[in-house]
Amino acid sequence: MPSFQLPRSSTVLVTGVAGFIGSHTARALLDQGHTVVGIDELNDYYDVRLKDHRLNRLLGGEGRTLGPDPHHSAYAGQTEPTQGAFTFLHRDVVDATAVAELFARYRFDAVINLAARAGVRYSVDHPEVYASTNVSGAVNLLQAMQRAGVRKYVLASSSSLYAGATPPFREDYDVNRPLSPYAASKLGAEAMAAAFHNLHGIDVSILRYFTVYGPASRPDMSPLRFLKWIDEGTPITLFGDGSQSRDFTYIDDIVAGTLAALRPLGFEVINLGGGNQPLSMNALIEGFESALGKKAVINSQPFHAGDMASTQADVAKAARLLQWTPRIAPAEGFRRTVEWYEANRSWLKDIQL
Repeated sequence: MPSFQLPRSSTVLVTGVAGFIGSHTARALLDQGHTVVGIDELNDYYDVRLKDHRLNRLLGGEGRTLGPDPHHSAYAGQTEPTQGAFTFLHRDVVDATAVAELFARYRFDAVINLAARAGVRYSVDHPEVYASTNVSGAVNLLQAMQRAGVRKYVLASSSSLYAGATPPFREDYDVNRPLSPYAASKLGAEAMAAAFHNLHGIDVSILRYFTVYGPASRPDMSPLRFLKWIDEGTPITLFGDGSQSRDFTYIDDIVAGTLAALRPLGFEVINLGGGNQPLSMNALIEGFESALGKKAVINSQPFHAGDMASTQADVAKAARLLQWTPRIAPAEGFRRTVEWYEANRSWLKDIQL
């Protein structure tokens, strides 16, 4: 495991803390003895009750305090709930005034920016939303950091930038012709981080994540969708013939790499992926069929032009700079994911996909 850790009792801002990666990252920071201020817009891009589940666990519950409305979080508008060294604030990074007030109130040692609009297909119809959150929101954070003298910035980027390139993907590939508004917005956020590094000396780690999965993952991504559909006998909507593959990366590995990237690096772009071991959608479905003891019903749809046929991460740079390599093999990671799903089936049955 990476040996680097922030000085104990550091205060870290985690944006997008109700998200999949954000909630797991906040938990790991708390376990290391840090203070975490987490903010989230709590938008309803997907069923917000999954966000309630994640927040409830961070706030000392068992993940079962969920609101009744898939579009309105139980934590929206709450007065700064706190549990131990964790505080949640319902804030939007797009709101520059709210971001400035946050930095005036707290003295942060680092910022981990996981607030983002995700999803390639949705971005095609709503590019303005992605430009606002992923680019303008990032600029608001960087400006506040520069004014407050906060030196360390970790930015979540995406393997979607490599669409059209030949795998395995390396960080020095030309990614200047993105194939989707989502990828373009991530490229814009990377470019802004580079500008603030060059102008103001902010230490920047940009992490290009590759298909993250695990317990409490997003319901718009294949692992949870496929699990739920197979379990309920609902036809799986499969874009393409199922041969397309992803370099699936288990959430614990992603969190370990994210925390390792808090070390001083100057300015670096780093892949965090499963280590060039892509798994096809067909293999993923077969694995879940075996785990659940049920057969999937497939509803085939045409391959989406904004999607990628395969993702494969070259993670040599992460090994060199972060002493990080993925440790959880797909078979083990998906076993843990199925266990979580089965333990939470009672409320997951109502989650909208």
